[in-house]
Amino acid sequence: MNKHIKKVAVIGSGIMGSGIACHFANIGVEVLLLDIIPRELNDKEKAKGLTLEDKVVRNRLVNDSLAAALKSKPSPIYHQKFAQRISTGNLEDDISKVGQVDWIIEVVVERLDIKKIVFEKLDKHRKPGTLITSNTSGIPIKYMSEGRSEDFQKHFCGTHFFNPARYLKLFEIIPGPKTSPEVLDFLNGYGEQFLGKTSVIAKDTPAFIGNRIGTFSIMSLFHAVKEMDLTVEEIDKLSGPVIGRPKSATFRTVDVVGLDTLVHVANGVAENCKEDERREQFILPEFIGKMMENKWFGSKTGQGFYKKEGREILALDLNTMEYRPSKKASFATLELTKSIENVIDRFKVLVTGKDKAGAFYRKSFSSLFEYASNRIPEITGELYKIDDAMKAGFAWGHGPFQIWDAIGVEKGIEMMKAEGFQPAAWVTEMISTGNKSFYTINDGASYYYDIPKKAMEKIPGQDSFIILDNIRKSNEVWKNSGVVVEDLGDGILNVEFQSKMNTIGGDVLAGLNKAIDLAEKDFQGLVVGNQAPNFSVGANIGMIFMMAVEQEYDELNMAIKMFQDTMMRMRYSSIPTISAPHGMTLGGGCELSLHADKVVAAAETYMGLVEFGVGVIPGGGGSKEMTLRASDTFRKNDVELNVLQEYFLTIGMAKVSTSAYEAFDMGVLEKGKDIVVVNKDRQIATAKGYAKLMAEQGYTQPPKRKDVKVLGKQALGMFLVGTDAMEDSNYISEHDHKIANKLAYVMAGGDLSEPTLVTEQYLLDLEREAFLSLCTERKTLERIQHMLKTGKPLRN
Repeated sequence: MNKHIKKVAVIGSGIMGSGIACHFANIGVEVLLLDIIPRELNDKEKAKGLTLEDKVVRNRLVNDSLAAALKSKPSPIYHQKFAQRISTGNLEDDISKVGQVDWIIEVVVERLDIKKIVFEKLDKHRKPGTLITSNTSGIPIKYMSEGRSEDFQKHFCGTHFFNPARYLKLFEIIPGPKTSPEVLDFLNGYGEQFLGKTSVIAKDTPAFIGNRIGTFSIMSLFHAVKEMDLTVEEIDKLSGPVIGRPKSATFRTVDVVGLDTLVHVANGVAENCKEDERREQFILPEFIGKMMENKWFGSKTGQGFYKKEGREILALDLNTMEYRPSKKASFATLELTKSIENVIDRFKVLVTGKDKAGAFYRKSFSSLFEYASNRIPEITGELYKIDDAMKAGFAWGHGPFQIWDAIGVEKGIEMMKAEGFQPAAWVTEMISTGNKSFYTINDGASYYYDIPKKAMEKIPGQDSFIILDNIRKSNEVWKNSGVVVEDLGDGILNVEFQSKMNTIGGDVLAGLNKAIDLAEKDFQGLVVGNQAPNFSVGANIGMIFMMAVEQEYDELNMAIKMFQDTMMRMRYSSIPTISAPHGMTLGGGCELSLHADKVVAAAETYMGLVEFGVGVIPGGGGSKEMTLRASDTFRKNDVELNVLQEYFLTIGMAKVSTSAYEAFDMGVLEKGKDIVVVNKDRQIATAKGYAKLMAEQGYTQPPKRKDVKVLGKQALGMFLVGTDAMEDSNYISEHDHKIANKLAYVMAGGDLSEPTLVTEQYLLDLEREAFLSLCTERKTLERIQHMLKTGKPLRN
């Protein structure tokens, strides 16, 4: 299907509709957002003498909804200016405009009768061939298109985005009875390539894939919490980051999503899945009924499983149904996993625990394995789709079959039987045919067990991805404790950080230098990328703290110089260097990207020079580079001080972008050089492609810069007056003032009497001197120590 999506119409502007509209705007698509007209005037409209015929009134609902979405946190939009791609209207005056769009997405209230009325109207105005889909989370697709035109039914299906549409990657595509296979193929590819989603084609069954398995998992925990005499806090401790799931775990997640939303889905499954062997799990426990009566839905009503009173967090005691101070949960079994960095390696240990935690994991995983295996072929014919749906829709680190593989399929079956559960017959048959796992890796590609074929089949759609987990062992070129250097093929190497939170210390710097050596000798280009949750949170401040406390200033000076020199090698090597940042890219991680020849950033990159938070200035070339970038921005007749001030404030205010697109505004990404990819799964392959292209076009090592214009005393004086005023007004502390003045000295190029052209090394020496002097300050050491202990900055 050769179709180009230039414009979409989103019908319904609630939280979900506005979120979907914003995400299409994120990727550059023009959006028409429509909703109903108000039935009556509000007080402000009455005071202004407006009537229900005035356009501003008729579009009030849609405009208010979109405005609320754009103000919400986290933001649904990559950059506020992208909202200009969204035009609004109402379903009476503007419905004919859907004839100009390529795709119509219905996101109205979850009532079949209302949806059918909307579709009848849309069918009259849409042009033939226009895609038309519903974002329903559970109404059967087959009922929605009844009575519609042949062309409508051919181009109609369900497209279920998860909320928030920008951040959750699952995109379920549910065919109707007459949906064209070409439409499904198109949407599957479009979701992955353009929307940055994990596209999963699901069957038209209640709650589809994600919500069916996810709601079962939550509901089974609702039943287990009292059966196993566990508290709300204990379940959240056991079902959170320790098993690769979000910090909000189970009960906090329900509070955020809304208990009423979860209950709606659970009731739908209970009512519509009479044959489900675990239907009783979807029946609400007594305490949930009580919470529903009390309207304790979570954040939206001010209380749910948790409640905030002042600064204190209270938790609901499910036995007394009263709130009490939240208690910290701890289990011996969890202590055993503290030294296990990779979550996937923890599952074997967790299910052998001798305490209540071990019993919990054995029961909950056994229950999950039975339920997930029995849903094939009911909700999907392929097991990997269940894992994909749980990872992309519920932010699980691993899906049920991946966890089962980690424990061992046969050991998992033994555990299940001991807990009173049984795997689906196809699992036992799989074992009998000699296949001992659900997944295997072959030549860097992932294969899954295909049940009808009784054989391993390659998971489709991988050709545009490079999955580092799949090639790390087979393609390893060199490694130390900080990095692994992998051969990506076609003459391109990748250096992957392996340190905790991908911090940059001595081993990582040695690894980067080695990778550049290898690439310059035998390869054509270098990518610096990984597929951990975050690219890098910065330099190893623990190492800096120890050296500073021990007053080992010569060693600290050498360490900072090694950092600077490594960054300069990234800039001045004989091969192209590409940085592939994503997630948190802070401090030293940001400095590394600043020095690459090109940055291929994931859209969800949170990037910034945040060193002020630990009492220092950027010392790995960041202060130098922002001065250089300001110099390159100077134009004839510019007020150069104002330009330099913007770059100074980016560091001084420790600004962090909320998306890669905001990073361009901050100057940490550069227009015309750096690019953004929406689908993080494509990032390494895209970065490799650019490295290869640059090498093939004849990459030449750039000459070192000697033309960085610094403004000397003129800039220094302005900065010092500004920092004095900031402290006098209590905007910054005395120590902030000292740090800011050190940065001012570096970015002004010292106290030169007039604007001067200097070398990068001149600025690096000033930067390093300022960094070292701040490391002798007691208040800087207090800030570093506080960050190491709490993970939060200290203002002292």
